[in-house]
Amino acid sequence: MPTVEMLIAVGIAVLVIALGIAAKRMTLAWLRFRGRLIVVCPADEHGASVSLNTARAVLTAAGGNPDLLLSGCSHWPERAGCGQSCLSQISATPQNCRAHNILSNWYEGKFCARCGVALSQFYWGGMHPALLQSDGRTKRWGEIPPEHLLATLKASRPICFHCYLHDQTNRIAVTSVT
Repeated sequence: MPTVEMLIAVGIAVLVIALGIAAKRMTLAWLRFRGRLIVVCPADEHGASVSLNTARAVLTAAGGNPDLLLSGCSHWPERAGCGQSCLSQISATPQNCRAHNILSNWYEGKFCARCGVALSQFYWGGMHPALLQSDGRTKRWGEIPPEHLLATLKASRPICFHCYLHDQTNRIAVTSVT
């Protein structure tokens, strides 16, 4: 009889381990694939903001590789019937499709276009760097729609928070005088 009890105990242990592995995979899939992601649309080579069917990705991740499917795209409804080939960018490196990481990588190793200070560390509090656009205006990256982020970064230069704040203060002062 102890053999049956031992088999049951081993079976329960194996089941608990399998459930733990599945739960870990599902949690990691949720963290990777939730929210808006930014990709380059293969159809027109422009940035697009997409969202995935997170429930599908999470549930299928339990068994191994998650099955990815778009649930929204900034290029829809015009391109709603696309082949969703942008999913290969997400499955290859989902972390590189997050605005946070795109911006952190873009600012890395750069210097403020106005004062020259190194922007080696990107701060996610209220005092993060901004962008100097080709027309001379400054913008915080939060003011840029996600689908325009990649194009805006290509056409902009980085500025530090202090220079951005200085520009905003001067803009308010000029506006209030006129």
